[in-house]
Amino acid sequence: MKAVGPKLVIATHNSGKLREIRELLAPFGIECLGAAELDLPEPEETGVTFVDNAELKARAAADLTGLPALSDDSGLSVDALHGEPGIHSARWAEDESGRRDFDHAMEKVEAALQQAGPDAGRDAHFTCVLSLAWPDGTVESFEGKVLGSLVWPPRGQNGFGYDAMFLPVGGALTFGEMDPAAKHAISHRAKAFEKLVAALG
Repeated sequence: MKAVGPKLVIATHNSGKLREIRELLAPFGIECLGAAELDLPEPEETGVTFVDNAELKARAAADLTGLPALSDDSGLSVDALHGEPGIHSARWAEDESGRRDFDHAMEKVEAALQQAGPDAGRDAHFTCVLSLAWPDGTVESFEGKVLGSLVWPPRGQNGFGYDAMFLPVGGALTFGEMDPAAKHAISHRAKAFEKLVAALG
């Protein structure tokens, strides 16, 4: 794999994702520049998979900055909802003004499960794809998943997104109840990151 260098653009406007990626990259001494800090526009996510969307965001940031860029596309997929919200996880959180409210998004997921009937299972998984792009157009992607189930009501104030309703398999705490170090040890993002680090060598 090509060298990354001392500076890396993190192609996300999600402060929770940026914080987690910075924490994961901290041991490597790489300076992480957030997309919002650089006033980068948010590209429209027109892909049909997590890989599609991660790669288009990374490529856009690398093109605009002339620096290597790392993007994350991730989401919650619920078996009983045929994989929704999936790649639309952020869109499920948008209100009429376009502002994202994940308490509202979790309520929408729970309402959809209730509508699916009493026999609807609560199995779900988180997927994360990390894509690393260079200004020359090279891009590499790495996927991680974590299996679990959904609880209601949500539990915990840590994490972000749908974390407070996601209970990983074998765990007693939701992602929203875990401290960051415990979540980093098992999360979908951490699993994708392990593959990225292995490729960096």
